[in-house]
Amino acid sequence: MEHIGALKEIVRHPVKSFRGERVQHTKLMDYGLYGDRSHVFLDDTRPGKYVTITQCPKMAQYEARFAGPDNTEQYPRVEVRSPNGIVYDWEDEALKLELEQESKRAISPHSYTPQHVPFGALEEAHILLVTDASVRELEQLWGGHIDYNRFRPNLFIQLDDPIPFVEEQWLGRRLRIGAAELELNSLCERCMIITVDPDSGERDASLLKTVVQERSSNFGVYASVLKTGDIEAGQPIYLI
Repeated sequence: MEHIGALKEIVRHPVKSFRGERVQHTKLMDYGLYGDRSHVFLDDTRPGKYVTITQCPKMAQYEARFAGPDNTEQYPRVEVRSPNGIVYDWEDEALKLELEQESKRAISPHSYTPQHVPFGALEEAHILLVTDASVRELEQLWGGHIDYNRFRPNLFIQLDDPIPFVEEQWLGRRLRIGAAELELNSLCERCMIITVDPDSGERDASLLKTVVQERSSNFGVYASVLKTGDIEAGQPIYLI
């Protein structure tokens, strides 16, 4: 077992495609971080599909957080801050109407339970992680500052030995954080979502072009949960 770094930040997204919230500690459930992508907007024009940043780039500027402590029986109230500073409750009809105007389609809010959030909410796997060294290297390749939240990871890892893209060599191995364990499954193939600046909402296709050309479209690693448990920012991470 090799000590490879620390869990620098934990980010969960109570509402799919909204900005996430940094948390000091939370539970790693069998489906991923507690409450991650647990609240979604269904696209009524495409049955069975979600409305995401792909259909509505403005969603990247909405911020969602749980306004209370984690509760495995029932989610705390979800609070949403819009780009113009208005604070909504998740169930507020005005939020739905505003997003319908932004997305130009009929939508329906839907939420899952704390005990189970389906794969579809993240669409690929339980957890997405990126490392600080890889973000810094990509900044050099692209030629500008990058807010790692463009990549919407759950775990942001600070490496002891800052080797860019070393996480791509971990596939098939496990990470231990406290009592929790993850298995590294696959690379994350990137799409237009990373072109949207989460602060301004502006799009810049050159970042995706850089990832395509320099990293064969991949950035970050997907992982599945092998052992559940509490995790906390700052905890050491071990590669097994």
